[in-house]
Amino acid sequence: MMIRTRAVQVGQSNRNKVSSFQSGGFSLVELMITVAIVAILSSVALPSYRQHIVRGSRVAAQAELLQLAALQEKIYLNSSSYAFGTSGVTANYSGTNAGGLGRSSGLTNDGRYDLSLVRLASSTSCSAAGSSATVSGAQTFVLMATPVSGSTQQGDGSICVTESGKRLWGTSAW
Repeated sequence: MMIRTRAVQVGQSNRNKVSSFQSGGFSLVELMITVAIVAILSSVALPSYRQHIVRGSRVAAQAELLQLAALQEKIYLNSSSYAFGTSGVTANYSGTNAGGLGRSSGLTNDGRYDLSLVRLASSTSCSAAGSSATVSGAQTFVLMATPVSGSTQQGDGSICVTESGKRLWGTSAW
């Protein structure tokens, strides 16, 4: 009887050694499968994340353009003319058409778009004409946000807002 008990004990201790050895880590195949899954998920998630960033910056620029358009309307109520000129966005705000829109720089808050007062090449496209700004005493205005070269917005298209409320992103309305 003693021998059988001892044989069972030896067998059990061998099983414990084998199972503890096998559960000590991951095999190379398991590790490679995990790396492959992470790579596939990254390849799907990264472009989606970039699109989200571009869309978020575009929406922020659109909101800033609408704020500047509201400021232009205040200026029009005070002086029967909109702010004008190439420095109209960055000139100090005075409440009249002699001043500007009071921006510290000609960029959006996130720095991804250039803001300017322009004349459009056509009424159906948000692309600037040869003249770079509206004229003195103008009864119209076009605020344009153009993507900064080298930013994530490059190639996203320009955004425009007019005095009549027309909103363009490239050639389509937004």
